[in-house]
Amino acid sequence: MNKKCFGIIALLLLIIGSGVYKFIFQGSVTESADGRIAIQLNANERDLVLEEMRAFLESVQQITKAVTENDMKNVSENARKVGKAAQTAVPGTLIGKLPIDFKTLGFDTHSKFDQLALNAEDFGDSSQVLIQLSELMQNCVGCHAAYRIDISSK
Repeated sequence: MNKKCFGIIALLLLIIGSGVYKFIFQGSVTESADGRIAIQLNANERDLVLEEMRAFLESVQQITKAVTENDMKNVSENARKVGKAAQTAVPGTLIGKLPIDFKTLGFDTHSKFDQLALNAEDFGDSSQVLIQLSELMQNCVGCHAAYRIDISSK
């Protein structure tokens, strides 16, 4: 009886461990023909991710414009729009489908926008804002080079 219970417990732990690995680390991904990792999402999830990316791009455009006008208040407001507070709109089911490196880039990008907002408010240095924006954009370029979002056939 003891061996049987131990076997069942080990099997359940293995199943739970596999689920945790899939949810936290691997996500719902396949290899794509262009060499990038294809994240498999349903149409609504894909729309949500692309909407977030467009929000990043719109904020970058508005921040760049505000820098040319030396309007650090506008820089801060536009950076904050896509900071960590914007992450609350992402459902857990979607987060589970994203691979860990994609999640890491996304969380880091939101954090970098928040840091940019703080520095614009505190220091008001347009040169520093552009340096931070350039570093932040490396996340965007790296993400688009590594990943694509496909609609899942499931």
